[in-house]
Amino acid sequence: MSDIEQRIRILPPEEARKIAAGEVIDRPSALVREFLDNAIDAGSRHIEVTIEDGGIGATEVSDDGSGMSREDLELCWQTHATSKIRSLDDLRSIGSLGFRGEALAAAAAVSRLEILTSRDGREAWKLSVGPGGKNPPYTAQSLRTRGTSVRALGLYDTIPARKRFLKRPGSEAASCRQIFNEKAMAFPDIAFRFIQDGSMKIFLPPAASLKERFIQIFLEEREGIFLHEIAAGGQDFSVSILVGGPELSRGDRRLQFVFANSRRIQDYALLQALEYGVQGLFPNASHPLGAVFVTINPALADFNIHPAKREVRFADPPAIHHTVTAALRDFCRFTLLQNSARKNVPGSGMEAEEKDTPFENQYLPFASTWPSREKHSEKSSSGPLAMEALLSKHDRGADFTAEAEAPYPNPTSRPENGKARYLGHLFGLFILVEKDDRLYIIDQHAAHERILYNRFMEGSIPKQNLLVAIPFTTESPEDDNFLEEKRKELARLGIVIRKTESGWLVEALPSLWDLPDSETVEDILNLKTAGENMVEHWAATLSCRKAIRDGDFLDEKTALALAEEAFALPVHLCPHGRPIWFEVSRRDLLRAVKRL
Repeated sequence: MSDIEQRIRILPPEEARKIAAGEVIDRPSALVREFLDNAIDAGSRHIEVTIEDGGIGATEVSDDGSGMSREDLELCWQTHATSKIRSLDDLRSIGSLGFRGEALAAAAAVSRLEILTSRDGREAWKLSVGPGGKNPPYTAQSLRTRGTSVRALGLYDTIPARKRFLKRPGSEAASCRQIFNEKAMAFPDIAFRFIQDGSMKIFLPPAASLKERFIQIFLEEREGIFLHEIAAGGQDFSVSILVGGPELSRGDRRLQFVFANSRRIQDYALLQALEYGVQGLFPNASHPLGAVFVTINPALADFNIHPAKREVRFADPPAIHHTVTAALRDFCRFTLLQNSARKNVPGSGMEAEEKDTPFENQYLPFASTWPSREKHSEKSSSGPLAMEALLSKHDRGADFTAEAEAPYPNPTSRPENGKARYLGHLFGLFILVEKDDRLYIIDQHAAHERILYNRFMEGSIPKQNLLVAIPFTTESPEDDNFLEEKRKELARLGIVIRKTESGWLVEALPSLWDLPDSETVEDILNLKTAGENMVEHWAATLSCRKAIRDGDFLDEKTALALAEEAFALPVHLCPHGRPIWFEVSRRDLLRAVKRL
């Protein structure tokens, strides 16, 4: 037999078990995950996780669950030993977190495994086995209250090739804490403890709701009022959504989670749904924190497609995605923004009560997210053109309030209650207005942007045919498919396109569209990422493009008219989530100069 024919070998069983174990137990946090799954499945009410040396030296999970008999204990560590399924058909209705019977066998292959268990607190048994099957299993009678303790010692001590890829104990401990928090998040009715190197780092008493548990883990108590819980559902599934308001915005997505039947999973589409649902509320590329909990008929989800059960295949993913997005959009539109608006619109009678707090804390609730001055690549239009666009009936659909036509009051007198007085412009961007003993500093671009956005959303977007069509080609079949599928929807947005043998033509665009061809095509193709929010995304893009810019000149009459219409808006945020204004009261100013 030649050398070539002799290259394939059958691995010895003990080596095969060690290699296979690496798919399930790749680091200490995997031990925490698997042991916690078993503890939760056992009906535990109190669970304690203990790690030493980052979990490399020892990882232990103790519970007060149902426990095991001696017969079950002697079987549990063997490959594919499980109490949760009996046949392949059972995979269609998985109701437990663990079910494959791989976890304890994998742990015994790569560490020394000790299990102490009792079903009634009177009779207890202890099993020792491993690592890698070298030490024969040993069972002895012991003492323990009802429940089970599972302990893995010396992870990868007998497999140096794998151990050298483990991280430092601090990093491994952080990963263990992350898994601990994720498991605890989905089971608020269970008490959890996390002990690291002899010191208790986390204690989570039973919580009344998913929201309360999320606050326990991630937020300060005072921040809890900004976390909201939403319920929604569809056929054969329900959804609970936790989402933080703009006050809790983050610069990254690390505090975004998706759970399916209480398992943390990786599902980009549902994370995207969380972002889409609150689009326009979070400024400057910030992100919401929150979690999506999907509870679904197990027959409509496949949890068996990943060794660590990190992924799930849903029978109808679009239905779940739509439910999450729609629930969040409705909540933001009718609850978050409307409540905020009612509390802060001048003259509504619901302004926040003044408190003797420092001057810098007296701004609007969203002042902490006040953006830096917005930059625009295009050249600002001239003053007369900007004013004409602002007051144009074609652009606005209606005149500004008649109050703008009235003569201005004497600047030395205070305006009547409910009336606004124009004070001037600041930095070519902010309109300064006095009203009801308060100074309002209004971002002229953000205010006009929200006004236009509301009009686009309330009515159709007027379009104009181009004298010369814009030709363009796409870079991927996905772009072509998007344009084909959404051609009718794009037409309702004022965008008329046509397929040709060599590519595409843009034949009509919204009225007064004045961007270069390349930017126009880029804006159209960017709609592909908007998902179900395509109309809102385009309305926001269009209003931003057509709104007056930083540095555009507004005369006093136009500036006051814009301010009055901004005050009448139901929502005082631009479509991208930036505040339209912030305010300073007369009392704030007096306090600032020590006159109180």
